[in-house]
Amino acid sequence: MENNTKTGHPKGLYLLFVTEMWERFSYYGMRAIFTLFMVNALLFDKSLASTIYGNYTGLVYLTPLIGGYVADRYWGNRRSIFVGGVMMAIGQLFMFLAGSFYTDVNLASTLMFSGLGFLIFGNGFFKPNISTMVGQLYEEGDKRVDSAFTIFYMGINLGAFIAPLVTGGLGEVYDEEGLIVPAMFKWGFLAACIGMVISTIVFELLKNKYIVTPDGKPIGAKPDKIQTEKTEKTPINFGKIIQWTAISAILFVAFKGFLGLDLIGAFIYTLCIIAPASIIVDKSLTKEEKQKIWVIFIVAFFVIFFWSAFEQAGASLTFFAQEQTDRHLFNKEIPSSYFQSINAVAIVIFAPLFALLWTKLGSVNREPSSPVKQALGLFLLAVGYLIIAIGVKDLDPSVKVSMFWLVTLYTVHTFGELCLSPIGLSMVVKLAPVRFASLLMGVWFLSTATANKFAGDLSSLYPEDVKLERTIDIKQFEFKHLDPLDDFPLGSIPINNLDSNFVKENGSYYQSHFATVKLLSDNFKEEKEPGFIEAFKIKLFGIEAKEKKDSLLSVSISGKLKKGVSDYTMKLIVGSKPKFHFAKFTNEKGNLLYVMKYEKGNKKDGDIKKLEVWNLKPIKPSFIGVQINNLYNFFMIFVFMAGTASVILFLISKRLLTMMNGIK
Repeated sequence: MENNTKTGHPKGLYLLFVTEMWERFSYYGMRAIFTLFMVNALLFDKSLASTIYGNYTGLVYLTPLIGGYVADRYWGNRRSIFVGGVMMAIGQLFMFLAGSFYTDVNLASTLMFSGLGFLIFGNGFFKPNISTMVGQLYEEGDKRVDSAFTIFYMGINLGAFIAPLVTGGLGEVYDEEGLIVPAMFKWGFLAACIGMVISTIVFELLKNKYIVTPDGKPIGAKPDKIQTEKTEKTPINFGKIIQWTAISAILFVAFKGFLGLDLIGAFIYTLCIIAPASIIVDKSLTKEEKQKIWVIFIVAFFVIFFWSAFEQAGASLTFFAQEQTDRHLFNKEIPSSYFQSINAVAIVIFAPLFALLWTKLGSVNREPSSPVKQALGLFLLAVGYLIIAIGVKDLDPSVKVSMFWLVTLYTVHTFGELCLSPIGLSMVVKLAPVRFASLLMGVWFLSTATANKFAGDLSSLYPEDVKLERTIDIKQFEFKHLDPLDDFPLGSIPINNLDSNFVKENGSYYQSHFATVKLLSDNFKEEKEPGFIEAFKIKLFGIEAKEKKDSLLSVSISGKLKKGVSDYTMKLIVGSKPKFHFAKFTNEKGNLLYVMKYEKGNKKDGDIKKLEVWNLKPIKPSFIGVQINNLYNFFMIFVFMAGTASVILFLISKRLLTMMNGIK
């Protein structure tokens, strides 16, 4: 089998290229529209969507530790890749189903979380195993290996480039009035599913023919059973196990209870402390080995700040692209998800230039050390956010900025990535003691998982001018027609001068009428304060809606109207040209806006769709004591965070270089 031709590359490389390209197409395609789906179809607020996004991407980088272990001990690379591919295809199918049933938020949420579970564990089996097979296609010392990994890396970026264009084009669709069409998200998820199916089928059909060593032996087959050596086994130290378990529990409780993190966040942050700590205290380590390991830990810590800001691409920067960026190009509005392709394009264009730059500097002995390159990467990240912060400074929320600002940010961030990203894994390999190599590689991936989770937490700080607090699907109500002249129930007072839309039907104008109600508790016996109400009645066009389930929260409807809701605010809530009728009014304090939305058409039960409760004055988030009142404040978080990390890393780079003991 001609697998080691010196003039070219083995055909197995191109099979791995195609397999990885379609897998990355699936991952980045789903990621491109994920938060948009949660916010626009499931109507999650940005904070919740960002938290879910961070949990998902964080766990995606944790499960490779499990998948790599299972492959090395039991399944081998081939079987692990197949199982992982099938699981991810199932996960994307669940996302398609979630998009198909988005109107039923409970069902769609269940389907979505099921899909995320399959994607997380599927990625764990797939991701760590395919890249390890590239080097095994060549004989030891073959000079083509470096270029092989470059080709393989191009496959990753090709998939990352195409994915947002396809899934965004299919899933993020706007109507002629500029409103997003939630029903279309499912097609983007289906495209991601098809991409994963192609990746798995192509690999499974051709692996036996092409994924072989230079002498024709299969690569990644099931590992041989390790014969148990007849030597004295190291006894299990139950004392240490109990000790580390107790420390882990204390940290977990601190993160969960005192800092208020969710379960996944508390778990990831606890693990990112416990794992390095348990390694560095090992008594078998020499002083020099400890110094090298400390370099890995310190650099990994700073890398967390880089990736947590860089990975805003799928979260807050997507929100910014959709809501605050003028996306008109050649008289057509492009999807906001398209901007996520910029990074992949920039890598393909500029990666050879950066490689040439480092080579030229190396030839005159002026190439920066690894810590200095990483400090430079953090600095460029801060510059990217400073550029866009300048673009939104003192900007009215109703004004959209040129896409130039976002394109520039993504390009500068790519420069930072090219300084920092290629160095990490090779640095771990060079510095890690052989007996701790796998564990320290796991710590490195753990830092990426922590960064992705932190990215979601930071994205949840994205400031919102209005916030959807509650949506009640009218399908959960029973209706009965009443005479419009009937008195309102429970002694409520009708609103005669309601600030609402007027609907013309059969030559007459109708206006929505609402009623206040008695606030009832779960057992329907004692009154409760607003915000904890279990039942209400609304009278709309002579229709009384009464809640069926007392477990469903609803709202208090006040009889006093507060005016002054701006056109910009209403545009955020109902769009510029809504395709539905709506009635709106505020509560006594003027901080909540109630919007009853219903379809245009005849007056019948099916016309009424839902009641939404919008917070007109949401509490602005804060970060380390600083309140995030606007987008300028938000983006400056990343400027100071990445900039400070860059300066500190640069200042200690010489010390780190000394601790590396001659390794560059």
